[in-house]
Amino acid sequence: MILSGSCNCQPVRLFAGTFTPADEKGLFLFDLNLENGAFKLINEADAGPNPSYFCISKKHGLIYAANEVMNFKGIKGGGVTTLRYDAISGTCEKINEIAVPGGSPCYISLSSKEDYLLLANYTGGSVTVINLDDKGIPASVADNIFYEKEDDKSSHAHMISCGPSGKEIYVTDLGLDRIVIYNLDKESGKLIQIKDGIVSLAKGSGPRHFVFSSDGKKMYVICELNSTISTFSVDTNGGLKQIQTLTTLADGFIGQNACADIHIGKNGKYLYGSNRGENTIVTFRIGSDGKLTLAGHTSCGGDWPRNFVIDPSGKFILVGNQKSGNISLFRIDEKTGLPVEPAKNYEFKSPACLKFIN
Repeated sequence: MILSGSCNCQPVRLFAGTFTPADEKGLFLFDLNLENGAFKLINEADAGPNPSYFCISKKHGLIYAANEVMNFKGIKGGGVTTLRYDAISGTCEKINEIAVPGGSPCYISLSSKEDYLLLANYTGGSVTVINLDDKGIPASVADNIFYEKEDDKSSHAHMISCGPSGKEIYVTDLGLDRIVIYNLDKESGKLIQIKDGIVSLAKGSGPRHFVFSSDGKKMYVICELNSTISTFSVDTNGGLKQIQTLTTLADGFIGQNACADIHIGKNGKYLYGSNRGENTIVTFRIGSDGKLTLAGHTSCGGDWPRNFVIDPSGKFILVGNQKSGNISLFRIDEKTGLPVEPAKNYEFKSPACLKFIN
C-alpha cells in the first residue's frame, strides 16, 4: 500500500510515551516512513515512571516528561524528568529530575518564551509552574495552586497551556467542569487569575483538552464525560464566551464513551476528536464563523484512542490506541478531511502520548 501520494518521503521523527511497569523505559523514538507507513525504532529512553505526557523544547533541545505517579523518588507527589535530545544520533539522555507537589501530573507544556513549565495534576487537583534556568533545566517550583472541592466534587486539572497571544494561561478542570484563565507573571512565575477568569461548562461534562483556531479567535474544548465539543469565542483580553456545543458520537451509538484528544488539521479547515468507547476519530468542518459541522466518523484502528497527532505535512493522522496496544496511521482525504482506511498498524504497548519534532 502506498500512503504518500505526493508527500515528502523523508522519514519524520516520532516520539511516543507510555505508562510503564517498574524499571521499564517509557519514551520511544521512531523514524516514520510516510511512503510505506513503516515504523523504525531508533531508540528507547528512560524518562522516569509513567511518562504519560511530554513536551519538547526545540530552543534547548530538551524533552520534558510528566511522570504521572503519586510518589516520585520517595517524595509524595509526581515528577518531571528532563532529557537532552541529540537529533543526529537519535539518543536521549536523562539530565534532571524534579518532584511536583500534588502528584499525578497528566499534562505538561511550555510557556510562550520557554522559561517556565506548566503542569496539570489530575489526582492532586492542582496546577504547577516550574522555573527553568537559562539552559532550560528545571530549577524550582515557582507556583502551585490547589483547587478546593465544590459541591462535594473534587478538582481534576487535565490540561494547562498558553493561549494564542502567549500571555494567557488556560486550565481545563475535568472534575469541576470549568476553565480557569490566568496571566503568568514573567518575573515570579505566579499565576494570576484574570477578571471573569472562571468559565463554567455543563455539569458532568468533564472538559479535558482544548485547541485554538489559527487566528486565535476560537477555542475548542473536548469534554470527556458527556462526549461533546464546545466552541468558545476568545475576546481581546483572553476571555471566553461559549457559542456552540455538539456531540462527538454518531447517531444511534449505545454504550459508554469517554472523549480524549483534540486537534485541528494543518490547513485549519477540519477539527478532529477521539472517542474512547465508540473507538472513533470524529471529524468536523470548521466554518468561516468558526462554528463546527459534522463531517463524519472513522474507526480508530484499535481500542481506546487516548492520544493522536497530525504529521508535519498535514497529510496523515497517527492514533495511539491504549488498550489494544497499537499506533494506527491514516491518510487524510484532502476533499473530505476524513481519516481514511486502510490503516497501517504498529504494535506498541499502552501508547499515551505521540509527538513529532520535525
